[in-house]
Amino acid sequence: MKKYILTGTLAAFLLGSCHHHALHDHEADEHNHNVETAQKQVEDEHEHEHSSDEVVMSPEKAHAAGVVAKVVEPGEFRRVIVTGGHISSAQGHEATVVASVSGIVSFSHPVTEGMSVGAGSSLLSISGEHLQNGDPVKRARIAYETAKNEYERAAKLVGRKIVSQKDFNLIKENYENAKIAYEALAVNKSGKGVAVKSPIAGFVKSCLVKEGDYVTVGQPLISVTQTNRLQLKADVSERHYALLHSIVSANFKTPYSDKAYCLDDLNGRLLSYGRSAGDASYYIPVTFEFDNRGEILPGAYVEVFLLSEPLSGVISIPVSALIEEQGIYSVYIQLDADCYRKQEVKLGATNGNEVEILAGLKGGEKVVTEGAYHVKLASANNAIPGHTHNH
Repeated sequence: MKKYILTGTLAAFLLGSCHHHALHDHEADEHNHNVETAQKQVEDEHEHEHSSDEVVMSPEKAHAAGVVAKVVEPGEFRRVIVTGGHISSAQGHEATVVASVSGIVSFSHPVTEGMSVGAGSSLLSISGEHLQNGDPVKRARIAYETAKNEYERAAKLVGRKIVSQKDFNLIKENYENAKIAYEALAVNKSGKGVAVKSPIAGFVKSCLVKEGDYVTVGQPLISVTQTNRLQLKADVSERHYALLHSIVSANFKTPYSDKAYCLDDLNGRLLSYGRSAGDASYYIPVTFEFDNRGEILPGAYVEVFLLSEPLSGVISIPVSALIEEQGIYSVYIQLDADCYRKQEVKLGATNGNEVEILAGLKGGEKVVTEGAYHVKLASANNAIPGHTHNH
């Protein structure tokens, strides 16, 4: 009996011991599995192998340098014709002041290019007082008074048939012409001669005479322009003629600014495009009209980007995202919070603000659009081939 009790006790002890070891081994295996999983997640999330064309730049430094990255996706883009052109005042917004009499030019105050003038303001005076023919206003007054006396005398005699009706009509015509000529000069009479006034309000575009010059009737003196409405005239090569019917708008850049102006933002509209080239030119004119908001200089020659109807499914990026090195263009793609990779791209058309990407990028990639050159400068300091950084 004692033998059976001893055997049962030993079996129970061994069974309990095996269960304890099995439970401990299971807990250890589960713990090891959890540790390995956590380590793998950390490695996947925070470890990245960098090649020689990648850059490490902390988020703090990137923010301080103004680095901005955006995800690019296929979208709308307009076919572009890049050409040259110039800015001019719109029709009806520029006037040329001409001499109403012959004489010597005299300025009562300096007239300089760019100065503001009001409608009806006096610009200069023309006097013939010291010339052989004398003061034109005085001569016009004498002619008017003579014609008036002759007309009044004839008016009394025509009723008594002393002056024929035919002669009276001729006398009346001479009188009215003399009156018109005198009143036209007398209204602008000033102390120094005949005042020349601006017909419109605006700015002096050019002054074609100087103090003491002799001018004749009809001679251009001053050009006055209003800059609130301007025209953009683009000169397009004949090889693009087939595309002109699709042109709907334009962007342009001036020599004095890096900004690209968009006609859609300036209340612009297409006026016309030429149906033939000029006699002395192989270019076809395309003319737009737009509002000037005080930044654009009339007469300036500009770089023009003619825009056609939008195309869909095109990847495009801002021009500011490009890095140019010896004719090769690249961008920086943000891989994670502090890692950037340099990527060569093939360019297509540009509209001045954005450029079409033909190869090198695909939708969903995060591209540095601002501060790309700061990333390039950082690459010279901290890009290490084969470097691994753990967070």
